[in-house]
Amino acid sequence: MDQEKIGKFIKEIRKKNNLTQKDLADKYNVTYQAVSKWENGKNMPDTSLIKEMSKDFNISLDDFFEGEYSTKSRKKKTIYIISCTLIIIILIIVGAIYLFKRGDNNFEFKILKSNCSNFDISGSISYNNSKSAIYISEVSYCGANDNEEYSDIKCTLYESSNDANKIIDTCNYDKNTKITLEDFLKDVSFTVDNYQKVCETYSKDSLYLEIEAKNEDEEIITYKIPLMLESDCD
Repeated sequence: MDQEKIGKFIKEIRKKNNLTQKDLADKYNVTYQAVSKWENGKNMPDTSLIKEMSKDFNISLDDFFEGEYSTKSRKKKTIYIISCTLIIIILIIVGAIYLFKRGDNNFEFKILKSNCSNFDISGSISYNNSKSAIYISEVSYCGANDNEEYSDIKCTLYESSNDANKIIDTCNYDKNTKITLEDFLKDVSFTVDNYQKVCETYSKDSLYLEIEAKNEDEEIITYKIPLMLESDCD
């Protein structure tokens, strides 16, 4: 039994597990000076500690006392790594085949804008034959100066139809401090994924934003912002 070789092996195990000498010492209730002596080959852990370390770090006692991983252990580790790699590759291939067969990930994009002169909208609709997604990344007020501060503001994205108006998404401001409409709109955005309505069914005024702002006199000011596609869906 080569004490110096075992010490180097303990050091290798410690570093491989990102442990300091103090970490290892605390783990086995010894001083870090004791760990230092182990690693320098000046002393050895007692048998009970070796058994415990062997179990904790998944190392056979034979390898521990030899001070190195045996050829058999290396082969097992190599086989394990190769097996895991093959499983990952197979999963990637199966996933790619699944996505390819679905055939519904080829999305087209259309720009979404406002036809209201008081508001600028930056957004888009992505779509395929079965569904669509709505993205609105920026809403800004460009009408007359509105420096009034509001205590409560609600912004709602609607889809209108002959029967009723359907709420798609909302965002609210109801904090204790007051805020101007311009500052509120800086943080307004909408992301609606997997929307079941296909692009061809959007009519000229089927989507709109509605903003309701309550002032200190409890009066509610309402802005309705119709949305439209820059061009028709293919």
